[in-house]
Amino acid sequence: MVVEIKEYGSAEEIAETLDKEISDTKSTLGEYLRRLDEIRNLAEKSKKIREVVMKLAGKTKASAETLGEISVGSLEIVLDANPFHELTAIESVVRSHQERLLVLQKAREALKWLDQLGDTEGLKYLVVESEGVPERILFKIS
Repeated sequence: MVVEIKEYGSAEEIAETLDKEISDTKSTLGEYLRRLDEIRNLAEKSKKIREVVMKLAGKTKASAETLGEISVGSLEIVLDANPFHELTAIESVVRSHQERLLVLQKAREALKWLDQLGDTEGLKYLVVESEGVPERILFKIS
């Protein structure tokens, strides 16, 4: 997790930055959702083909075969990835982006009270951000 301190000149600047992050996250999420739909269809087709082949081969269950997955430290490597591996990976990414979008939207909503400050000339906003999401705001009079 990356934590940074960023300086802003106004509450509007913070809001604009958050709005951009929300917009970018929505756009990226939309791309992953489209890709997820495509892969889900491919995975279903692959599953049906596998079931037909298993029936034709006279097997009722797939044998416990190695999935070609190995771990190197904390990194998992999938050899000869199939649509199910890709589906699982994209679902994980989609969940992550959905969670990020929710956190960004909550942060944006929480900042609405800053609009009530009025004239803030000479006031700097030092914002502690974790992964681009404001966690703490320090008002600094300059």
